[in-house]
Amino acid sequence: MGSFNALNKTSPPTRVAVVAAGIVSPLGFGLRETLQSLQKATDCVTPVSRFDVSNCRCKTAAQIPDDRLFGKRQKNRKTARLHRASHMMIAAMAELTERDPKFVPDITIIGTTSGGMSFGENYYRAVYQHENLRRAPEWLANYPPQKPVLDAQHEFGISAPCFVIANACASGTNAIGRAFEGIRSGKYERVLTGGYDALSELVFVGFDSLQAATPEKCRPFDRDRTGMVLGEGAAVLALENFESARKRGAEILGEVMGYGISTDNHHLTQPDPSGSGPRRAMEQALESGGCSPDQVDYINAHGTATAFNDAAEGKAISEVFGSVPVSSTKSMIGHSLGAAGAIEAVICLLALQSQFLPPNINFRQPDSGLALNIVANESREAKIDVALSNSFGFGGTNASVLISKLAA
Repeated sequence: MGSFNALNKTSPPTRVAVVAAGIVSPLGFGLRETLQSLQKATDCVTPVSRFDVSNCRCKTAAQIPDDRLFGKRQKNRKTARLHRASHMMIAAMAELTERDPKFVPDITIIGTTSGGMSFGENYYRAVYQHENLRRAPEWLANYPPQKPVLDAQHEFGISAPCFVIANACASGTNAIGRAFEGIRSGKYERVLTGGYDALSELVFVGFDSLQAATPEKCRPFDRDRTGMVLGEGAAVLALENFESARKRGAEILGEVMGYGISTDNHHLTQPDPSGSGPRRAMEQALESGGCSPDQVDYINAHGTATAFNDAAEGKAISEVFGSVPVSSTKSMIGHSLGAAGAIEAVICLLALQSQFLPPNINFRQPDSGLALNIVANESREAKIDVALSNSFGFGGTNASVLISKLAA
């Protein structure tokens, strides 16, 4: 798949600004809380409380507290019927619209993998157990993946067309990439983008049955890594044609420079061990952004802490970038699937704004097979102008997005 950047070699590509963002995750609600938790290297993984995991190997996940997520909205009869993913999207959108109330998107492009999965679980469990289906219309109405997006748009009076990307764990990054290319091509001036996913029992048990989830700590890129933990959250970004944003006096948080995508076509769940898929995605992002590998100051890795995924990504990173600082923030917040790429893009924005390297916690022993410069266990100050965020998913889908701080 080519980039819109390649369509016109005679004129400079349209610059794409990030004019606002909003986030909710186990790290906290909003950019400020998220930044503080990152700088403190907060471990947000706790015992699962939302459903029974007694028969699972893995018994932990990174969860958003219900009392903070619902708050006063739980008392409202209408909003109490919404899926928790809708509440996440509404919370993230509230921050974005507060930061730039004049942002009106031409289109909304959001990534997810699970949609309202837990409501689907409720429905089929009730049918199987011959229970009262009084709540079935509520579950079914709030199950579709576009519903949390539409709920958030309705909450803030946005009527833009909604485009949902479900491309495994690369969904959030692909949503940002498609939004970026839509603006760069001139098709759109403003795009609302991001990703969401809420923890669900079906997905949790699925990863556990694959033995991809760990009963221990999540240790990305560690020699003794034993698997991932799941998380949840939502993040949204307001992307706009740079000149348009500057003319209307919008605050510019950063710039999306490039986007790359590839497919391994190797195995349903395992990446090509050569790292060829991740390497192609990262190289495309660099080419799209007109950036050389030595200009990248930090990589937020996909880093799930599974043996094969970390090995393939680590090989690709070291071959393309050498000793650039790398961390997987999934060590703190778990893997939020379709939301991961969006959350990690916002984390890159915070790193660029505050000039620090987010940590890769629970790191004990380097893997002798991976020549990586891991930001181990603690955040640290650093000069960062350009960051790369990676997201790789089942089926060999790979996506990378290149983000920079605002240049003079």
